[in-house]
Amino acid sequence: MQSKQRAADALDKAVYFLDRSLAPKQKVRAFQRAKLVVELLAEDELLQRCTAGTLTELEGIGPSSASVISAGVLEQQPEYLTKLDASSQVPVGMGEELRSQLRGDCHVHTTWSDGGADLADMVRTAEALGHEYVVITDHSPRLTIAHGLNPERLEQQLDAIDGLRQTAEITVLTGMEVDILEDGTLDLSEELLERLDVVVASVHSKLAQPAPEMTERLLKAVSHPLVTILGHCTGRQILGTQRAPSQFDALAVFELAAASTTAIEINCRPERQDPPEDLLALARDTGCLFAINTDAHAPGQLEWQSLGCDKAARYQLSAERIINTWPAADLLRWSRGRGALAG
Repeated sequence: MQSKQRAADALDKAVYFLDRSLAPKQKVRAFQRAKLVVELLAEDELLQRCTAGTLTELEGIGPSSASVISAGVLEQQPEYLTKLDASSQVPVGMGEELRSQLRGDCHVHTTWSDGGADLADMVRTAEALGHEYVVITDHSPRLTIAHGLNPERLEQQLDAIDGLRQTAEITVLTGMEVDILEDGTLDLSEELLERLDVVVASVHSKLAQPAPEMTERLLKAVSHPLVTILGHCTGRQILGTQRAPSQFDALAVFELAAASTTAIEINCRPERQDPPEDLLALARDTGCLFAINTDAHAPGQLEWQSLGCDKAARYQLSAERIINTWPAADLLRWSRGRGALAG
């Protein structure tokens, strides 16, 4: 393996571990910029600079990225990566058995919207983690800040997924995280919704809407036969820039979700951990189905499912009620069967 490839692989590992730890974006981007600098170097210059310790003379390479590059090129054990790997490990908690029963992840983003890795990278990582399938759920058009997919771009992504299926060793399912608009309608046409394998419906705007209006908004969404999963139902954030959970009649929403067999997402993102534990218990007691999803925006974040599994195990959710323990064929049969009700 050439020096540049060894350097690139080492930097990719650093980015993976940083993403897994939910490191600040600027820190991740620093390693990504360093990789671009390495790509422009000649092999002999890279080796010479690693040997002489002069990598930091290059704009875009700092001490941490230089240590990772040098260790990779010189085939040494990179101390920075070892520490980063150890510090970013995702705790298994009580959910080890349940994690072994999960077959896929139903909420994953790529660079088609606001993700940090392309479609192929996310699929390869899901495969490496032992998934049998992965659902690609980039944002719908209304979420412009996340570069949501308009109908034309969604069509292009569906074509790209069709192409990737020819070589992928796991099943790649189509989907979208569709915005629930203020009046409860969905940010995608019925025609396009019908073409998707899985639809995650989520609120991203007007999160402080009064409880009666938010309740009606969510009731309309969970009763829609083409909505598979209600995503991060309260919209709360408990880390970083914190955000209070949306207020709504959770019992009414969960009762209707149970009746319409719309799954409630257990969102594994560390800054979300949504729903809160009291609402998770309520959804359990109401008879809801669940989906343990990472809402991953980068490959390392696909490991976050352990966080949701621990939570589900602590609240004694049976595997049969978690839709991503089902084989892909069963998931599709159920999802499409629900969608047929729209006809």
